[in-house]
Amino acid sequence: MWYFLYPESTKKYEEFAYVLDFIPNGKSVIIREREGPILQAIGEERLTLLEILAVERESFSAGEKIPIGKDNRSKIVSVLGKLNYTELTDEAKSEILGVLEKMVRDNEKRYVDYFNELQPITPRLHALELIPGIGKTFMHEILDERDKKKFISFVDLEQRIGLRDPAKLIAKRVIEELSGESKIAIFTGH
Repeated sequence: MWYFLYPESTKKYEEFAYVLDFIPNGKSVIIREREGPILQAIGEERLTLLEILAVERESFSAGEKIPIGKDNRSKIVSVLGKLNYTELTDEAKSEILGVLEKMVRDNEKRYVDYFNELQPITPRLHALELIPGIGKTFMHEILDERDKKKFISFVDLEQRIGLRDPAKLIAKRVIEELSGESKIAIFTGH
C-alpha cells in the first residue's frame, strides 16, 4: 500500500530540472540505441528523476537549474523519460543530496509550508515524524509553535524549535522516497 501526502497538481510536466549528472557521450537507459549528450536530473515541481537529451556542444554542471518545459528549451533537445533511482549513475547518486538541498533552499516557502500543513497519518504516526531527525519531541514542538504562528522560513523554524538544517533533513527524506526505502510519500509522487 502506497500513501501520497503531497499536494495534488494538475500540471503533468516539469518546467525546470536540476542537473545530477552530465554524460557528454552517453547512452540512454530509457530509449534503446539513443546516444548523445545525456543528463540525469530531478524535476523541480514533482521531484521526478528524469533522463534528458541535451543539445550537442552544451555543457552542464551538477546542481544547475535548467528549463525543460515544452516552450522553454534552449540547452536540451527532449526529455527522454522518467528514471528509477537504481538507474542513476554513481555520480548522480553522489550529487543528489547536495542538489536536493539547493533545490529545497531555492523553493524555501514551498517546503516550509510542509511544516505548517503536514497532518497525522495514523493516530500513532504523524507525517512530520517521517522526516529524518524529527521524533515525537520535535513533532510536538513543531505542532505547538505552528498553532501559535505559522513558520515563515527555515531560519524561523531553526530559531523557534531548534531543528538544525531543515533543508538537509527534507533532502534526506526525498532520497528515501525516491530510492524506495519508504512506502509513504510526503514529497514525491512515486
